[in-house]
Amino acid sequence: MIVILEETFERSLEELIARAVPGQPFEAWTFDDTKSRRAAEQALREKGVAARIRSAYKPLLFAFLEEIDLAGVSAIEVRYPVHCNAPANRFRLEAYPLAALVGAAAISFIPRDDGAFFYDVTLTRDGRTESFEVLAPNRLHVDVAGEINVSPTGWLRAAGDKTGTRLETDYERLFDRAIRAVAGYDWGDAEPFFEELNISVAYPAEDEPLAVGDEAVSLREALHEDFYFSLLEFFQKKSGRVSGDRGLKPGQIVPEIVMSGGSEISVRVEVRPLTNGFPERREQAIDTAIESPPVHQLDDLLAEIGGEAFSARSRSGRNLSACYIKGDDAPVMISGGQHPNETTGIVGAIRAARRLSHRPNAHFTISPLENPDGYALHQRLCVTNPRHMHHAARYTALGDDLEYRGRENAGAHLGEKEIRVKAEELSGAKLHVNLHGYPSHEWTRPLSGYVPRNFAMWTLPKGFFLVVRHHEGWREEAEALLQYVTRHLGTIPGLLDYNNRQIALYEIHAGETGFRLINGFPCLSSQDDRHTVPLTLITEYPDETIYGDDFINGHTAQMETVLSAYDAWQQIVVRGRTS
Repeated sequence: MIVILEETFERSLEELIARAVPGQPFEAWTFDDTKSRRAAEQALREKGVAARIRSAYKPLLFAFLEEIDLAGVSAIEVRYPVHCNAPANRFRLEAYPLAALVGAAAISFIPRDDGAFFYDVTLTRDGRTESFEVLAPNRLHVDVAGEINVSPTGWLRAAGDKTGTRLETDYERLFDRAIRAVAGYDWGDAEPFFEELNISVAYPAEDEPLAVGDEAVSLREALHEDFYFSLLEFFQKKSGRVSGDRGLKPGQIVPEIVMSGGSEISVRVEVRPLTNGFPERREQAIDTAIESPPVHQLDDLLAEIGGEAFSARSRSGRNLSACYIKGDDAPVMISGGQHPNETTGIVGAIRAARRLSHRPNAHFTISPLENPDGYALHQRLCVTNPRHMHHAARYTALGDDLEYRGRENAGAHLGEKEIRVKAEELSGAKLHVNLHGYPSHEWTRPLSGYVPRNFAMWTLPKGFFLVVRHHEGWREEAEALLQYVTRHLGTIPGLLDYNNRQIALYEIHAGETGFRLINGFPCLSSQDDRHTVPLTLITEYPDETIYGDDFINGHTAQMETVLSAYDAWQQIVVRGRTS
């Protein structure tokens, strides 16, 4: 192991208490949970200081949760800033999921034509209106990748001071110090630069669940996301790649952000060797699994399906298992776990394959877990933060998205991608059903502009939706497939209602989805010749990271998608498309 940085930080709340002068009231905005901020206010009262400490993260949401009385309010109007260096809906997004938390009051969001960092709020109560401002402290800065950001920041305002000054908080200092330590280290010139780059952080902020869907305010989860993607962007720039290049192979970047005891704030950045085992996890009846199953159970289920087994190896040496069932039907490739923090697709794939295997003419390949290194990491991270989205587990241990790896660019690292190459060679399939998911709650990067760069469309859940990518000349088949599958999905009890609820909240806070609705389901269809298979159906279920009945509903929707796509494909081929 090579330690790059090890440092502790004084907590901002303790600094505020220590510096406070009796009789001199103030307001502050910090990155702390509600309980910690209230405890600090109490300590200040005991010192003779009247203080209000607010959240620098999602300040409008917390203003309504903690300070604004909605008794008798029938309407809420929020005018939000539009800054030239941020997405137009940035401050509207930051208020999410406020619209679901204001009861029967009607709420509207109206853009202002200025970028000043505050919200104008007007309440209609018992026929009268009352207006006030809610400060949203932000700063303009350049990040390690050279991008300009407008990011939330700490703030301090003494009584009588209408403006106040920036307060660099512990949260911001910790992040900046660790990022700069990585950026200043000599990594050499050749990818991959390391096996595992581990960023271990202890931070005293509890997750705060919200009374809507799977939503929670989690400063620790946001820190994980910001570390992971900021470091990807740094290594993309270092390698001379464009921002967002998913072919980058830096190694496995692993932020582990845990709840600290007391007020401890610390960070340790080190290079570690890769692991090759899996955390212990219990077996479950697969049709009613309430969480992602152990790998050995997936292997056992594949063995029960039978057919011709084939395999590949990951960077760490973990095995990828798959099988080929040969029959007279038109063949279909089925896969899950390309991004293994998207867990419902893994279970949905194996469930669908088990059902198809009982059909007399079934013809398919099944590879339910294409990225076992990411799967092991996801299960490892879920031990301490079970409900976080854990995007560090999204890519392979090389740090790339295996979708973007091929013989032409893999060099000595074809690895996991070999499972798809073999599946296509064995089956000759022209349709690939590739099961995916996305965050079940809001995804943010508060220290790098708030909205996840290159992933803005994924920042809020918007139900179960489908993406089709097709070669030139395959548009008709793509449309027929979407029509058939969405009609079938509409028969699943509760699924359309689930979608409608999420889409309605999404549109209030983000605007139009940009998707075309087919039989009530959001769909995207586009020509894309990157895939070797001419037609690829991609599912997207909001599953990072869900459990219990929510998880069962998710993998059932995934399974039903595979089964309906398989049936649709048989009809499409019969109508004449075979090559």
